[in-house]
Amino acid sequence: MVEVTPNAAETEATGTEQNRDSIFGIRSYTYDRWMSSVNIPVHTGFFIPDLRTVELGWWEERKCQAAFIQLEGQQGIIEARVSEIQPGESLPPLKLSVDEVVYVLEGRGLTSIWGASQSRRRTVEWQKHSLFLLPRNRHHQLSNMQGERTVRLLHYNYLPLAMSTVPDPDFFFNNPYEKPEPLAGDGTEFYAEAKALPRQDGTGRGRILWLGNFFPDMRAWDKLDANQARGAGGQSVYIQFPGSEMSSHMSVFAPRLYKKAHRHGPGRVIVIPDGDGYSVMWEEGKEKVIVPWREAAAFVPPNRWFHQHFNLGETRARYLALHPPYQFHGYTDEKVQDLSNDQIEYCDEDPWIRQKFEEELAQRGLTSSMPDGAYQQRDYQWDYRAAADE
Repeated sequence: MVEVTPNAAETEATGTEQNRDSIFGIRSYTYDRWMSSVNIPVHTGFFIPDLRTVELGWWEERKCQAAFIQLEGQQGIIEARVSEIQPGESLPPLKLSVDEVVYVLEGRGLTSIWGASQSRRRTVEWQKHSLFLLPRNRHHQLSNMQGERTVRLLHYNYLPLAMSTVPDPDFFFNNPYEKPEPLAGDGTEFYAEAKALPRQDGTGRGRILWLGNFFPDMRAWDKLDANQARGAGGQSVYIQFPGSEMSSHMSVFAPRLYKKAHRHGPGRVIVIPDGDGYSVMWEEGKEKVIVPWREAAAFVPPNRWFHQHFNLGETRARYLALHPPYQFHGYTDEKVQDLSNDQIEYCDEDPWIRQKFEEELAQRGLTSSMPDGAYQQRDYQWDYRAAADE
């Protein structure tokens, strides 16, 4: 087991030719070379303790303080970066050739998007914990509506993948191509209220998929479904951004409980909207890495590494997972009808998992709420209604 401290988990370097090999190792992608050329901090490792305080540097082209987040498990697939907008200011307009999801870490502001005709602008106001999409091949501008507080944003896109297919970075920024269809093809506002779509998951259970480009407050979001596969009485919301391959989900679970270990493909950036706990990540048969988290912590489970989430607090914990395109979801059985290859049941887990959890709680004067039956019965039935009332 590896106890990873913040200094060991998070390293930083400016992107220069000299230190590129130390950051990226032997393999270097087109995106890596472009990222290195920007000369702002690149934060690496297994996790970031707090995205709200991570060090930034001046990005002259974007006219803002920013940093790249390049954690283990996202290389070559997903870009994550943090940017700031100073009080009362707006960033220069930008046009990306890929979709980008934005999560608001701090502040309140406004996003405007438009195509060839600026008369057809669409705008949305956002606040701390908002989640929204910046659509590809559209101009957008981000503004800070507050006069005294700085805005800080987390950006997430699949630019590394795109640059591997078209290895010309300039192609992806302010490309003159204009997307022909309107921003909202059905006549509704682009940033309208999300819609609930009933569907079935791979196990045949009913579930709601939320289709929308704007979610006003993920910390307060309460339209949740029981997530019976993962245990701990947990609940989740599943999000699909229309017209995009970008998706997301958020899981919520009660105090002094923990979820079942599971694994999937690479590139999911997990950020914490609320809670106090930790996660454990490990490659099968190898040492475990402990990732402590509170609000605004971020981490990325590497490809096919098991990981498990633990709530040490006295309120419900939330973790928001931003997903890469579907071909990187990486389950053994894409229908997820048999979870045995990608999930560890409580009764099969390493005894150290339970011991560690109970020791962490004891240090806080707390005891575990995990029922004994969960460790003894493979088909233990959690009370999801009770969890919703916590």
